Amino acid sequence: MPEALVASHAQFFGAAGRGWIDGLPGLAAACLERWQLTLDGPPGFGAVALILPVRCADGTPAVLKLQPVDDETGGEPAALRAWRGHGAVGLLRHDPDTGSMLLERLDAGRTLGAIRDDLAALRILTGIMAGLHAVPAPPGIRRLGDVAAAMLDRVPHALGTVADPDERHLIGTCAAVVADLVAEPGDRLLHWDLHFDNVLATLDDPDRWLAIDPKPLIGDPGFELLAALHNRWDDVVATADVPRAVRRRFDLMTEILGLDRQRAIGWTLARILQNALWEAENSDTAWSTEPDRAIARALRR
Repeated sequence: MPEALVASHAQFFGAAGRGWIDGLPGLAAACLERWQLTLDGPPGFGAVALILPVRCADGTPAVLKLQPVDDETGGEPAALRAWRGHGAVGLLRHDPDTGSMLLERLDAGRTLGAIRDDLAALRILTGIMAGLHAVPAPPGIRRLGDVAAAMLDRVPHALGTVADPDERHLIGTCAAVVADLVAEPGDRLLHWDLHFDNVLATLDDPDRWLAIDPKPLIGDPGFELLAALHNRWDDVVATADVPRAVRRRFDLMTEILGLDRQRAIGWTLARILQNALWEAENSDTAWSTEPDRAIARALRR
């Protein structure tokens, strides 16, 4: 069992996380038997999920993804079914009782970050994003309007606990923008965590790219631009003109997606607010807010 995965569940989910980890070996064994899978390499993991490379009974390479079902992960199978392998990894099997998924295997060693030209990579990512947004959202997916309203409810408490005046200003400014947008949250099917490391090449074509690990949400496409703006942040800083570099990336994405720029700025600030609230409520967790502050400053000029 990867120690970092164990630590992550203990930190973020407490006793429930430790309980899920305790049951994970049994869950993996049950899935391997039920779907007639054999292990085919060392495990991978993220903050929440365990990823096991496997082969199906007919020899097809795949991965078994095991994760607890919650608000963020619960909609993943429905979204992957809706996308049907076009722009996103294919879903082969799903157990709704445990949330376990058997997925198409991609090249975990080749992310979109392998492309040296970051703007070329960003064009690819944005093209994938556009294709995902074009698919009608299935029922049962969380809605941005509900997420945004819940964020606004949390703002007063956050302002009462944050001592840093810059952070308080960021929260207040972003909250005012969200209050103006919350009544029109949009209706597109969003990935919500689309960045270079969540786009992998297929095994048979190193230049065909598919998104992985969605946190599906129905809402305005502007709400999911921030993760891409964070890509290779050191490269942004190295330009010696952070605002210009941020706006260049932002304008490239909004042009490809055909978004209203001001509305997209507003929903990007909403995503920044979400990060700021999370930071305010989890002060024991290290999280650099400087990229978000720099992006907010660049977009509001």
